[in-house]
Amino acid sequence: MAKVTIIGATGNVGMFAAHAISDIPHVNEILLYGREGRESILQGITQDLGDSFAARGTDTRVNWTTDLNDGVGSEIFIIIAGVPRKAGQDRLDLALENARIVAPIAETVGRIAPDSKIFVVTNPVDVMTSVALRYSKMKPSQVFGLGTHLDSMRLKSLIASYFHVHVSEVHTRIIGEHGDSLVPLWSATTIGGIKISNFPEFSQLPVREIVESVKCSGQQIIQNKGSTVYGPGEAIASLVRTVLSDENRILTVSAFIHEEVHSIGNVCIGVPARINHDGIFPITIRLDESEVIAFRESVEKIRASTDAVIKALEKERQQ
Repeated sequence: MAKVTIIGATGNVGMFAAHAISDIPHVNEILLYGREGRESILQGITQDLGDSFAARGTDTRVNWTTDLNDGVGSEIFIIIAGVPRKAGQDRLDLALENARIVAPIAETVGRIAPDSKIFVVTNPVDVMTSVALRYSKMKPSQVFGLGTHLDSMRLKSLIASYFHVHVSEVHTRIIGEHGDSLVPLWSATTIGGIKISNFPEFSQLPVREIVESVKCSGQQIIQNKGSTVYGPGEAIASLVRTVLSDENRILTVSAFIHEEVHSIGNVCIGVPARINHDGIFPITIRLDESEVIAFRESVEKIRASTDAVIKALEKERQQ
């Protein structure tokens, strides 16, 4: 049985993620962490979740704290804390501001729970995953981000709708940045085990519109209702379940890569990875030439942003 700590639990995504994670059989304790001054909110969330668990018949303990040291014993620390993206704001605009929040959290987790795993949700998630990896001083296999997992699910749903098939029949993924330079892998997309390009309907597939829909989905939700909640919350829970259940599933998350994708790497970015109880392990894949070019551009964009943020953060810390 496992303990999971959610850092940034007073936000909408944190609250719903806690509820979704409570349905995982391997989880017997959820710790909600928030900053000082949020005690009454944390208490209210804890009571509300407790009532929900009782109504559902879930035997999961939920507690709250403003002291991250109480997270000792957690198998996974989920970092959702940060300034949320506003309508019209690019994820990368948030980078330095949220890095100031993520870095000290990662340092503390690396000190109090060096054998645990850090799961980053805070945006821009690829850059924040690199920040968490650097300041936690943990192994790359222990630190990962939500990355393009949710983007891949969004693409999967749109393809299923177009071809009028059950969503489980579609296997596809998006790699690269969780943002504008994301790269859909059409070469690796199948429906019912058949390459999507082998379907006559594929020639009429509005590829550009579908990709733009995936890119703009989060922004549209934020404009319409203020924040994304249910999609990210369920995506978070599915990855937690994959780790704790030792499933060995291949999912697309933000992870540190070396040479797994055409020798392009040395940065945290969305890639297919084998995920189990031991951690997150990017797999070696070969792409079509156009996908290689697009992925390289995405990596260079994220690497430049990551280097700039870490350089600025280090400069601030030296002052």
